[in-house]
Amino acid sequence: MIQIMPCLRPEDPTPLYIQLYQYIRDNILSGSIQGGEKLPSLRSLSKDLGISITTIGLAYDQLQVEGYISSRQGSGYFVSQVPSGAGFPGYPLRRGEDSFSELKNPYFYDPATFDFNKWKKCMNQILTEHTSLLFFEGDPQGEAALRREIAKYVYQSRGVVCQPSQIVIGAGTQQITGQLSIILRQLSVFRVVLEDPCYLPVKNSFRDRGFHLVQVPVDQTGIRIEDLPSGTPSAVYVNPSNQFPTGAVIPIGRRYELLAWARENNSIIIEDDYDSELRYFGRPIPALQGLDTDQRVVYLGSFSSTLYPSVKISYMILPDSMADIFQRQKSDYTQTCSKAEQLALALYMEKGQYQTGIRKLRSHCSQKLSMVSSLFAREAAGFITAVNTNSGVNIILNIHTAKDPETLCRQGARLGIHLERASRFTDKARLSENNMVSLILYFNQIPLDQLSMALSCLIEAWRNETSS
Repeated sequence: MIQIMPCLRPEDPTPLYIQLYQYIRDNILSGSIQGGEKLPSLRSLSKDLGISITTIGLAYDQLQVEGYISSRQGSGYFVSQVPSGAGFPGYPLRRGEDSFSELKNPYFYDPATFDFNKWKKCMNQILTEHTSLLFFEGDPQGEAALRREIAKYVYQSRGVVCQPSQIVIGAGTQQITGQLSIILRQLSVFRVVLEDPCYLPVKNSFRDRGFHLVQVPVDQTGIRIEDLPSGTPSAVYVNPSNQFPTGAVIPIGRRYELLAWARENNSIIIEDDYDSELRYFGRPIPALQGLDTDQRVVYLGSFSSTLYPSVKISYMILPDSMADIFQRQKSDYTQTCSKAEQLALALYMEKGQYQTGIRKLRSHCSQKLSMVSSLFAREAAGFITAVNTNSGVNIILNIHTAKDPETLCRQGARLGIHLERASRFTDKARLSENNMVSLILYFNQIPLDQLSMALSCLIEAWRNETSS
């Protein structure tokens, strides 16, 4: 018999029986609850969830009316066989309905992480006052207004020194690294060094473009300089201010060692500063680019963590010589990033709203991280160890269990919690040995007032869930 562990929200205007019905329905449609499985009895589920038998009965009745479950005399309730493809996880669409009427996010989301009202005003201003600009394609390099704002912002916040002409804007880090790959090849750089573990989309981007990949281990202070290759020009991709997923920070001494390695080996450093703003203890560490006196650092930045993930606006800041190469070839390409969103973001930054939003987001996520760390220490001591890096939007959980990571992630998804196997990001198996599984928990989109309940449900599910 399956376990049902929804995080019901009594304060939500949606009745509890509808919340329970939607949770079971969505998991049936996603395949997380499969046809033929037996549901818990009314009495046992009432006891587990702390709600009335009547509420459970109403939810089961609605599921039975719509054909998701059926009852068998004397045996209980069983999940019906739903045809493959009957519904995307959490997004069932019925004939005659508006395409957007039933769209649901399978995971938690926190509207407090971004002020859409201010963003909407900036977007409306672009659409009403600068309509003429939208009748023409965007600059392949990115809109000049946004590049100017980025140049000012990274200097003030990260100590990055650049001109707008050195900035290239694109739709996400993978698209940016694709453009960077072309420039590296023109510089006769065919080897890319990556951290181990590393951010997979970037690794895949370089792999698919035919680069020879080398992975170098990361310790508590970042990439191991002594293990970097020598003698051949290379590009090394690093997250010096918040390594993904370990959270390691490269200290100032090792940063200068990395710059010296690049100079001595005629190599390039690709500094991905993807969420440096979200550091919750002390001041953000100055970027490598600002320490570079030899024009060997390419600086990557993204707005996905500080605005909202689907905005897909990223940028790279090239050394002058590499910027010149891009200028000669940019007419061969078109801009992949929305011109309207670029202009809205430029206005958002010009008004100071981006900077204000980051301060609020930093405070908000800091509270969440503190709550996550203390909750696991309090409720799961000896079972789960949370590795607090004082930064970012995720945390590593070391879970002492014989269960496989897929089972644990699947149970989290049923609760609306986004988790990933840490072992996905490394070539080594050390993260899943000795009855210990390491998972990455993304806590930033779980609302603060629901975080404690959600994680308590997760801990309970992991204690009780049987391996599949």
